[in-house]
Amino acid sequence: MLKQILPPPKWRFPVMIIIGIFIGLAAFTIYLSKAHSYLSDSPQTCVNCHIMSPQYATWSHSSHREVTHCNDCHVPQNNVFNKYYFKAMDGLRHSTMFTLRLEPQVIRIKSAGAKAVQNNCIRCHEDLLVDPKLEASVAMYRAVKEGRRCIECHREVPHGKVNSLSSVPFARVPIPESPVPTWLKNLIKNN
Repeated sequence: MLKQILPPPKWRFPVMIIIGIFIGLAAFTIYLSKAHSYLSDSPQTCVNCHIMSPQYATWSHSSHREVTHCNDCHVPQNNVFNKYYFKAMDGLRHSTMFTLRLEPQVIRIKSAGAKAVQNNCIRCHEDLLVDPKLEASVAMYRAVKEGRRCIECHREVPHGKVNSLSSVPFARVPIPESPVPTWLKNLIKNN
């Protein structure tokens, strides 16, 4: 069986070199894209792509930054499998768009993301929807039951008014660290 899979002896070394090159390129791509960071819930991960800077900047100046991060709102929280499946599918769509330079100037949430945000609003603020003492909560509860999304009234929570990079021109966001290894920087500097 193994003999059928292996290439002829004179081809083994070139095949190993080619496979090594592909594995090396794949590992380098994973390293450069910071793929490991997408497994975390860190908000700094969202600004790995420069286009998310306005969203990060406006979130970091909102009251939500004290109690939540991007994934708490934008990713389903019903179970760990659904969470990472959603992150993988959304990440694949984002990476494809950024690689092919298809990203829009103004970011709009897709329907799956809007559904996740709505479910997470209700999950976190459920106590506001069921408190009969608050007149506003009765109206909000009725609106949610009628199928209205929280974002229809609370449009600027937590991102404020974000239309493009020009809407927050002085935004301070974490600058992603350079992917160039230190040893290579030192080699370039010394030459």
